[in-house]
Amino acid sequence: MKLKLFTMIVCVLSLACDTPSKKASEIDNSSNATQCIEVMQTHLDAVSNKDIETLKYTMSPNGDMLLILPQSEIMEGVDAFINYHIDWFAVNNGWTFEPKILDTKVGETLAMSITEIVYREPDRDGKPYFNRMIVSYDLEKIEGQWYVIKDHASSIEKSTDKVE
Repeated sequence: MKLKLFTMIVCVLSLACDTPSKKASEIDNSSNATQCIEVMQTHLDAVSNKDIETLKYTMSPNGDMLLILPQSEIMEGVDAFINYHIDWFAVNNGWTFEPKILDTKVGETLAMSITEIVYREPDRDGKPYFNRMIVSYDLEKIEGQWYVIKDHASSIEKSTDKVE
């Protein structure tokens, strides 16, 4: 009887001791995911708002970055990415960029986010233009902070697509 009671007490205590560490781990992972998604949203908002300084804040301090666009060669490095965006942001044709985060998977130091983005111009060759894209982003956690290290865009549907 004493052995059964002792065994039950040990089991209850071990469960009680395990529970807080599991919850702390879940909280840490939840916090990690929240921080990652916040950086991703900041990055997307910076593009929408044509805010180059905020965009720079989301970029890797190591200079790691790949920009992969349809029908383009890969652009490597933060400098190439920022220069591309400086030129794009200077285009004053009323374009808009409407992002929506669809899915995010977050690990300890690497994460990926899948977004849907609708790019619009009010007038391209006399007609409204849109390009609906799926864009995947990779992020890396460096010294406790998340940074975007890859942007890979795929066009899904454009207003210029020929309908047969």
